[in-house]
Amino acid sequence: MKLDWQWHSWQSLTPDALYALLRLRSAIFVVEQDCVFPDMDGRDPACEHLCGWNGARELTAYLRLVPPGVRTPEVSLGRVVVAQAARGLGLGRAVMREGLKRCATQYPGRPVKVSAQQHLERFYGSLGFTRVGEMYMEDGIAHVDMLRA
Repeated sequence: MKLDWQWHSWQSLTPDALYALLRLRSAIFVVEQDCVFPDMDGRDPACEHLCGWNGARELTAYLRLVPPGVRTPEVSLGRVVVAQAARGLGLGRAVMREGLKRCATQYPGRPVKVSAQQHLERFYGSLGFTRVGEMYMEDGIAHVDMLRA
């Protein structure tokens, strides 16, 4: 499946795009993973948002790029999500590659951090990330910090 990738600053998000990204994040992180957590954490206005739209103009993949100093000293990629119906098509890897390209352009030479759900450690490792530190619980889910130099 080929997606139309679009980067948005907070100011450039249309109401429809904002609704779609919040809906997708909620569908996966809150409903599917049965995890009540503060998704709207106040960082979104400082972030860039990558939206992957399918041919039917449905948001299928998403991530947010958090600039250095907003959450951690490093640039970070988070809220990485692929719609349930589109899993197994390589879109998780595709959205991460788009995010990493943007990091390289916007923050050349800077390390990139992810706070990965522990069961996805191998996936992120395949993209060049290395685990740093011990496993920790966040919102009831095991996580590990990973860094890509």
